[in-house]
Amino acid sequence: MARLLTTQIATMTEMREPQKVLARAGGKPVAIMKNSRCVAYLVPEDGIGEDESSPLTLDQLTEILNRTRKKSQPVLDYLKDK
Repeated sequence: MARLLTTQIATMTEMREPQKVLARAGGKPVAIMKNSRCVAYLVPEDGIGEDESSPLTLDQLTEILNRTRKKSQPVLDYLKDK
């Protein structure tokens, strides 16, 4: 059996009323179960912090592309002919 990434779970039947599932979860992610298997995760807006993602600046993107160019160049060369 696979390990769940959260302690909060809900069945597909309980998802008929998602607002109750979210209220019970208290802002934490919920594993959605079907036939005792996890089929999805529901992450409330409160569960996503603002610090977790931010858009890259052009300088940051350029630096990443330059740093990884040697590794990705063979793939780019291959794709030129496609």
